[in-house]
Amino acid sequence: MTHLQVVTDREFDRVVETSSVPVLVEFWKPGCGHCRALMVELERLQGEVGARLLILTMDVDENFQIPAELEILSLPTLALYRNGDLVGFIGGLGKKDAIAKQVERMLDL
Repeated sequence: MTHLQVVTDREFDRVVETSSVPVLVEFWKPGCGHCRALMVELERLQGEVGARLLILTMDVDENFQIPAELEILSLPTLALYRNGDLVGFIGGLGKKDAIAKQVERMLDL
């Protein structure tokens, strides 16, 4: 199983802006069962897409700045970035394949 990279408020901008591939970020918190279920799907997706997509996780209980800037009101939330810019949010608690299709559609792949 692939483990996802954790990102904090402090390093978020640097990691997202310097990534040579699109970045998908899951905003979650430990007590959220739906967040944990989505994380499993994202780990599977990361295992399939490899280096073509960077998938990060941010615990909103420990990091407040970025979630506040993005006005994240519900969890889990997925945000997709390309070239350091926010492309958009992916809603729903989809399975790996559904998430991959939304990412491809948003990036025009």
